[in-house]
Amino acid sequence: MRLGWLLALAALLAGCTDAKPDKTRLVIQRFFGACEAEYGRVTDIARAEGECGIMTAMINRFEAENPDIDVVENIVFWPGYDQLTAQLAANDAPDLVTMHGSVIPDYQARNLLEPLDAELAAIGAPPASFTGAARAAVTVDGHAWGLPIDTWAPLWHINMNLFRKAGLVRHGTPILPRSPQELFAQAEQFRARTGKPYLVQGAANEYAGFTRNFYTFVMQQNGQPFVGGRANFRTPEARNAIQLFKTIYDRDFTTKNQDYSAAVSGFLGGDGGVFLVGTWMVGTFDAESRKTSGALANGGYTVMPYPRLFQREATFADGHNWVMPRNSRRSPAQRAAAIRFLKFFATHAKHWARTGHLPAFQAIIQSAEWRALPHRDNLAILATTAQPLPKDVRRQFPIETIVGTEAAAAISGAKPIDRTLSDMERRVNAVLDNL
Repeated sequence: MRLGWLLALAALLAGCTDAKPDKTRLVIQRFFGACEAEYGRVTDIARAEGECGIMTAMINRFEAENPDIDVVENIVFWPGYDQLTAQLAANDAPDLVTMHGSVIPDYQARNLLEPLDAELAAIGAPPASFTGAARAAVTVDGHAWGLPIDTWAPLWHINMNLFRKAGLVRHGTPILPRSPQELFAQAEQFRARTGKPYLVQGAANEYAGFTRNFYTFVMQQNGQPFVGGRANFRTPEARNAIQLFKTIYDRDFTTKNQDYSAAVSGFLGGDGGVFLVGTWMVGTFDAESRKTSGALANGGYTVMPYPRLFQREATFADGHNWVMPRNSRRSPAQRAAAIRFLKFFATHAKHWARTGHLPAFQAIIQSAEWRALPHRDNLAILATTAQPLPKDVRRQFPIETIVGTEAAAAISGAKPIDRTLSDMERRVNAVLDNL
């Protein structure tokens, strides 16, 4: 009787466990959100839309084509680095993790990532096949520490219906400024003819946008925000970048007091002409332009890289990547499964290019298929002009907050620009001095 009870208990426990002894367990940890209700069973990647949908369908398809692998998908609260750090401390790291290029140096410097040079070459995705921006994102000390997923950058999303009303369209193309003075003149003309501000910005409690604008326009002046891994903000280039947006703010050429969600809604509602936001919104806004009603209706949308207002074309950029955290308990079979997934992802990378982000592979950018997607010809130049920060700059996420909050204070007039730049440099270098 006792033996029978024990056998029943063993059977019950076996039924409750997730263990699949005939399969190799592969743990993939990612951001991009959860959409199981819509895409949980989708394996046709071409049917999926958006970051979450395409990523979910790709993982589903991989698991369907590799029945010997048990894929465990961990979806983290964005961006997931606190969770990853705790997992590494417990020696329980996932096999593959999504990671921003700006964050890779923080983990690589502590020997927490596996270099993947040989593996990338073996799967037919060597760094030489990446775009310059994607290659820079994963390369530290001459080694590749991940497979790039994409490059993202802030863009000028344009309400063409309002631009036409403002007289800022020529031969079907928006007329963009080529200097700060031209921007101010166009903003005056736009407001006079439409009654609306030229720019839409999510500026309330949304400091990343301030930082991206600051870096972009410093870079366009051939300035270097960081030199030798330290902040370099007390420069004429940095002052010009802040003054540009302070003038825009002071002259009411932008929406004010909108957070990110309000700014998205505002642009969709026709609150202004140009929305400063990233590549991830291209698909959403293009879909709105195909409707017959709404502020962007009937083809009333296009998108461009940031215009060159100073000496050269440049846009601050970052990107998403697959990395392999170190884990002493990872078996050779699990490592092989992870590399098999990376090969699968590289092979199907053209699908991810539909998200609006810039493809990581040069061959995709040069392909007729990619360029046939809406607005991609406008964005292809980012393959050469998108510029991440140098890899010797660590702690870029907390630094982003410092730069953004200080820039916001100067732009709103709460602090003088020179004091802001001094405080910004001091605070950032204090972080870098205490790594």
